[in-house]
Amino acid sequence: MLRPLTLFAVSLTPLLLGGCLAKAAFDVATAPVRVASKAVDLATTSQSEADETRGREIRRREERLGQLEREYRLQAERCADGHQDACRRAELARAEMDELLPSISVEHER
Repeated sequence: MLRPLTLFAVSLTPLLLGGCLAKAAFDVATAPVRVASKAVDLATTSQSEADETRGREIRRREERLGQLEREYRLQAERCADGHQDACRRAELARAEMDELLPSISVEHER
C-alpha cells in the first residue's frame, strides 16, 4: 500500500513544483535586468528631481539675499551715525549681495 502511494506522490511532485520552478527560473533570468535598471535609476537624476534641487538652491540664495539686505540696511544706518566698523560691515554685505544677485532668478525682482 505504501509503494503505490509513494509512487503517486512522486509523480505529482513535478506538477506541483513546476510553477515554483518556472517562477524561480524567471526570477533568475530577469534579475540582471532589474539590477541594471535600478543602478541606472540611482545614477541618473530625473527632470523633476533636478527642478526640485534647483528650486531649493534658488530659495536658499533668496533667503541669504534677504539676510544680507537687512544687515546692509542696519549697518548703513549705523555707518551714517559715525560708526566706522559699521561702514566696513555694510560694504562687506553689499559686496556679497552684488555677488549673489546674478545667480538669483528674474522672478525675485517681481
